[in-house]
Amino acid sequence: SEKQGLSRVYTVAGNIVSCDLNADGYRLPTEAEWEYAAKGGNSSKGYVYSGSNNLDEIAWYDSNSKNQTHEVGTKQPNELGLYDMSGNVFEWVWDYYGSYTSGNQTNPRGPSSGSVRVLRGGCSSGSARYCRVALRDTDYPGRGSIEYDGFRLARTK
Repeated sequence: SEKQGLSRVYTVAGNIVSCDLNADGYRLPTEAEWEYAAKGGNSSKGYVYSGSNNLDEIAWYDSNSKNQTHEVGTKQPNELGLYDMSGNVFEWVWDYYGSYTSGNQTNPRGPSSGSVRVLRGGCSSGSARYCRVALRDTDYPGRGSIEYDGFRLARTK
């Protein structure tokens, strides 16, 4: 962000990391932003996975990956042209894990604190159920799997 003259999103003080989601620099997406993008945004066709109901068309997972990650973009993209939002590697999002509240919401945010953060999308060593757009997983920050966890950058414009 700083190299490109953008505002810094994160501030780190010891073990405390705060996030200014209004800054224009690079950051992790919120869970709601990630899910919106994975579903295909306003162009969504309501698929179970990101871009298809046929997982083999769009994702690397335990049935077709030989338990290895693969180069991004080797499968079909979703409706927004985004690749690998289902399968290949789990993706960290900014939100701490918490229960969803009932009722419709616009761009909800997760809890402001917690012990585990949310991972989305599934991975090359996981079963098809982990690749569903709606599935949520969790892990402790700093304890993620180097092999099967990754991230996708977002920006607020």
